[in-house]
Amino acid sequence: MDYQRILDEIEQEVRPFTSQGRVADYIPALARVPADKFGMAVETVEGETFSVGDAAEAFSIQSISKVFTLTMALQFEGDALWTRVGREPSGNPFNSLVQLEYESGIPRNPFINAGALVLADVVLTHTANAKASVLDFVRALCARSDAGYDLDVARSERDWGDRNAALAHFLKSFGNLHNDVDAVLDAYVHQCSLVMNCLDLAKAFQYLAHGGVNPLTGQRLMTPSQTKRTNALMLTCGVYDAAGDFAYRVGLPGKSGVGGGIAAVMPGHWCVAVWSPGLNAQGNSLAGTQALELFTTKTGISIF
Repeated sequence: MDYQRILDEIEQEVRPFTSQGRVADYIPALARVPADKFGMAVETVEGETFSVGDAAEAFSIQSISKVFTLTMALQFEGDALWTRVGREPSGNPFNSLVQLEYESGIPRNPFINAGALVLADVVLTHTANAKASVLDFVRALCARSDAGYDLDVARSERDWGDRNAALAHFLKSFGNLHNDVDAVLDAYVHQCSLVMNCLDLAKAFQYLAHGGVNPLTGQRLMTPSQTKRTNALMLTCGVYDAAGDFAYRVGLPGKSGVGGGIAAVMPGHWCVAVWSPGLNAQGNSLAGTQALELFTTKTGISIF
């Protein structure tokens, strides 16, 4: 498979789409990112790497980080985690309060904001320093000791994160946050502000293509069953309330973020990451989704 030729073709074909999306301007630090950026990277399970465009440019991964904190939470609590978080698509915006009220404070899945706040709470409970623990975990996945937080983005999210604060207080009122609300929010906005590039993400997601083992270290991070189920959750819940359309068009488990990144997995084959800041109505990268659709079409490889 000539992955480099395919990526070069995709870059040319999706460039017109970069001007059609809208950056996440409700977070001021993200609003300043140029919308015309596009990068894409593929890392195979054999360790081959291919990239195009702005694949080496760092960006705020936002909700993609929820895959990492889910992995950590499962390490800490195993299946007991599912007493506090559901596993169903929400069908509502990622920051909706509505379901949380009539479902008694149990978030519908770990990838909506309420669910990710519970994950942050779990990490806080089990580590002395949640922010440092998440950072160490991610650095080990992508072999980048300089991976870090964008503190400007973290401050911006906290200053403009009234909806997330409301979700956290709501969860606390139902007894589904065990730590101080401000501490949970601080951990959460920092994980969302993680700065990585497409090359980093394609490498960091490799354990989900390797049955739960980090190929860089040989360390088992998840059981094969947990890995299968995490990939299933990404397929059904990983792109907000556009999971059906994404599965139809792309056919891969994936996780998006409002910074314009999407990371996706073909178990046993490769991981692919794409970044283009302009978002569609559901909060997913418009050009990025198009690029992933072209990638699975041109390679003829998807989970279906």
